[in-house]
Amino acid sequence: MNGAIKVGAYVVGLAVVFGGALGVGRVVGPVGGAVAEAARDAGHGAEPGAGHATGAGAGHATGAGTGHDEGRDEGPETVRAPAVPGGLQVSQGGYTLLPETDEIKVGERTDFRFSVIGPGGRPVTGFTTQHDKKLHLIVVRRDLTGFRHLHPTQKGGVWSVPLELPAAGEYRAFADFAPEGAEAMTLGMDLSVAGDYRPEPPAVPAETAKVGDYAVTLAGDLVPGRTSMLTLSISKNGKPVTDLEPYLAAYGHLVALRDGDLAYLHVHPDGAPDDGRTAPGPNITFYAEVPSAGTYGLYLDFKHAGTVRTAVFTAATSPDPETGGATAPPGDGHGSHEHGQ
Repeated sequence: MNGAIKVGAYVVGLAVVFGGALGVGRVVGPVGGAVAEAARDAGHGAEPGAGHATGAGAGHATGAGTGHDEGRDEGPETVRAPAVPGGLQVSQGGYTLLPETDEIKVGERTDFRFSVIGPGGRPVTGFTTQHDKKLHLIVVRRDLTGFRHLHPTQKGGVWSVPLELPAAGEYRAFADFAPEGAEAMTLGMDLSVAGDYRPEPPAVPAETAKVGDYAVTLAGDLVPGRTSMLTLSISKNGKPVTDLEPYLAAYGHLVALRDGDLAYLHVHPDGAPDDGRTAPGPNITFYAEVPSAGTYGLYLDFKHAGTVRTAVFTAATSPDPETGGATAPPGDGHGSHEHGQ
């Protein structure tokens, strides 16, 4: 099947009420000739580190000047808007994600190139290393399939990575990084792949994902607005794996994407290799907080026998245990895959 991938970049404004409605407004226009202006104007009202916010976080603060003893009128309540989850914006805090590759043919590996434009309108060249890499690139189709976790290389202000997308459809690319002197953030951009688009059917709930000879079992419930403990247990041919290898300074990496808008959450496990208390399997424990009720794609990267593998689940949120009610089981392992280091 022949087709092409078109890369679009937008300045996106969002109004979010977690647990309720999501309003999205887009201002669409050329990016290349107005990057400096977009970088200056984008992200006003959004905190630089919002890309890694994992909670509902609707913090309420009462305004100053409410002292009744001094005879002053009670001031209006100041409501702080919840942080926007990562990946929903192409611009944030003065930083803009700018693609340089116009199109990629479906099924062909192409050098995908992009830059991060800073507040001064120039490509950013200084980044802080996070989990052994200065930038992580996540690509996934909007039906939660085709997940890729890539690590581009940097030359000057340009990042590049071999990218192959075998199927047509609408994709989202997430750049997870921390500019030097700034907080970590996740910016996102749309990738439209031309061709015969056939979305995958909704996943059937299941607690185990298959990855070749490996099985990964997920235990735990995602409860909106609360910290949820998720334990993933890895076995090979029915035997527990107890010699996981460190990958990006951890025994596992978990990415969560909200179905519908692909809000991005990147969480890391409890403990670290060689910390004196964390065993190299079979269990990997994560603490995550999802911002709203709904369905989430969960993607676990782990390394064993020299190969990085990805287990894919679909998980539905559960009611707050304090309010009672049945819990929904975590989802299935469709789309799990292996990839190189």
